[in-house]
Amino acid sequence: MNGHVPAARQLAVAALPVELEALIPAPLLLPGESLEAYHLLQQAVFADLTPRSALEWLLAIDIAELSWEIRRYRLLRHALLADHRQQAIEASLRRIDHAGIKPEFEEDANRHTRQNALSWRLDHDAAREIEVRLADYGFDQQALNLEVFVQASEIFLMFEGLLIAAQKRRTFLFREIDRYRNGR
Repeated sequence: MNGHVPAARQLAVAALPVELEALIPAPLLLPGESLEAYHLLQQAVFADLTPRSALEWLLAIDIAELSWEIRRYRLLRHALLADHRQQAIEASLRRIDHAGIKPEFEEDANRHTRQNALSWRLDHDAAREIEVRLADYGFDQQALNLEVFVQASEIFLMFEGLLIAAQKRRTFLFREIDRYRNGR
């Protein structure tokens, strides 16, 4: 987790009444997540909701946190798909390159195939060459996408569940603010 940065935190609570500053928890960011992006999202939520009471501020804080979680889940899901695409490339290359290979060469072939799949991910020229080669053997983009979703289906569904749950909780909180403001 990233450490607490007091100066940057003051930017996020500037609109919050001083007596309510204790309501905002320090953000729990994962490595690579931006504290500035977190505060910008938080400020955008606060600006849109314009909380008028302590209860509304609590709801707004929760909405901002849920919005950050949704953003995080989407980014992690995208990274997951990119990682599984590399695995799909590797599996497809293995089907092509390992046909008829003798068992004593299997380990070296696996290492070479893994390296090619990594090159596909890191080197645009290598990626083009590998994709052309795969297409020549019938592995077009749709076939690769299918392989990605087959490999990632379980964890992809988990992320979808997390996204849906966070979105439902956020929608519920929006309704709570509306109910509170309209006296319903």
